[in-house]
Amino acid sequence: MSDFEPFYDVSRSYEDNYEQGPFGAFAEALKDGNGADAAGTTSEGASASFLGQPVNLPFGIPAGPLLNSRFTTAAFRMGFDLATYKTVRSRAWGCNPFPNVLAVHPKAADGSLTPGSAELDEGVLADTNYETPISISNSFGVPSQSPDVWQPDMRAAIEAAGPGQVLVPSFQGSRVEGMSEEEYIADHATTARLVKETGAKLMVMNTSCPNEGHNRLLCHNPLLVGRITEAVKQEIGDIPLMVKLAYIPSDDALELMVRSTVGHGTVQGFSTINTISAKLVDANGNQALPGAGRDHSGVCGNAIRGAGLDMVARLAAIREKLGLDFAINGVGGVVSPADYQAYRDAGADSVMSATGAMWDAELAHKIKASR
Repeated sequence: MSDFEPFYDVSRSYEDNYEQGPFGAFAEALKDGNGADAAGTTSEGASASFLGQPVNLPFGIPAGPLLNSRFTTAAFRMGFDLATYKTVRSRAWGCNPFPNVLAVHPKAADGSLTPGSAELDEGVLADTNYETPISISNSFGVPSQSPDVWQPDMRAAIEAAGPGQVLVPSFQGSRVEGMSEEEYIADHATTARLVKETGAKLMVMNTSCPNEGHNRLLCHNPLLVGRITEAVKQEIGDIPLMVKLAYIPSDDALELMVRSTVGHGTVQGFSTINTISAKLVDANGNQALPGAGRDHSGVCGNAIRGAGLDMVARLAAIREKLGLDFAINGVGGVVSPADYQAYRDAGADSVMSATGAMWDAELAHKIKASR
């Protein structure tokens, strides 16, 4: 795969990508000054919607690889009508040590990982042999610039959206040592207010960061998520709020999540899934990613498509069972037009691809051409 250059260069540090990226076809899109018309919009106008905003096609890139307004603008120009601005915080937050991305090779013939399987804790091979269909580690730790940097940049990102395109800001609260639960809740609300100040038309709250600690995900505590979204809603008012979820194995826990948020009128949608946490090892069985606390990493890409489809289908069933109206954004392993359609068939109102889009900048154009 040496002849292809992902728009996020995995051989460079996060900081270098932030300052110098995007790369490959995304860089060409910025250089050429291509406008929204070249990105795949049509004269017919938007034919779908995302949390109430008109979009040409409800497909785009989730939180992760679009680091700043240059990345999101390039995504728009490459036909991704939903571009998610990488998760921001109320304070500057450093990145995990380099490297952050490795190729991941599950044992299954189809390259999939199964939530709850023994393989996740026994060890999954990770190296620099990037092959399609691609699966990778996601070990960044949700870095963030300070608000005085990301707020003006997010405003620019919002303004760069073409007709039928939407910038999707992602945010999360920050756990710091000695912080009380009330302070943790308040930090989410503060960050949401900072996002609102940029002119955001909607936002996504990340409750599924695997880097908070192995098996320590906010989304595994539905009642706390409910309290947080109530505080966030008090800050953002009528702005639609979507919550990003990891894989939740229990139907009862997933239903409790819906009842604690949508049921209280605080959440208008869910985006799922983030990653699947796995122990990553090199060919000798040693820890693949350097540093303390990095024996496990989130895995994304082809390996998690089955889990993502499962979560979407279960959320859709709960939506029907409870008679509640909320949007479902399907994420995980979308590398082809067929994958996009599979998520729509499972009940997703919109679909996003991070790893697939990184390795195929033409993915949005391919999906539009297949319809």
